[in-house]
Amino acid sequence: MIRIDVKTTNHTQMLDITRRVQEAVTASGVRDGICMVFVPHTTAAVTINENADPDVVRDFTREIGKIVPWEDGYHHMEGNSAAHLKSSMIGFSEQLIIEGGRLVLGTWQGIYFCEYDGPRSRKVYVKILEG
Repeated sequence: MIRIDVKTTNHTQMLDITRRVQEAVTASGVRDGICMVFVPHTTAAVTINENADPDVVRDFTREIGKIVPWEDGYHHMEGNSAAHLKSSMIGFSEQLIIEGGRLVLGTWQGIYFCEYDGPRSRKVYVKILEG
């Protein structure tokens, strides 16, 4: 298992971690298999989305903020219920196919770490299975 350290600078943020995940795959030497990307935090997530146009990230973060507003009469005493809800909605893991030593992604796809309670220092775990 490989750990990727992520440092976020904003309260809500999406960071493209595609290159770093691909580097983990390359370092593993696995040519064909599965790559699992896992975020061990309850207020952060991981997703696959378009990485060609930065407006997609801007639209995504704005719209999820509308769906789950930061303040909405939540009872959780830490005051970050919205972050917990957003993370569960987006998800804590992604699985990708490895073929020929490369992640199989669509032309415009990238892997994003999603921060919902930053800024923070975070971890992403990558597990590569040969097969």
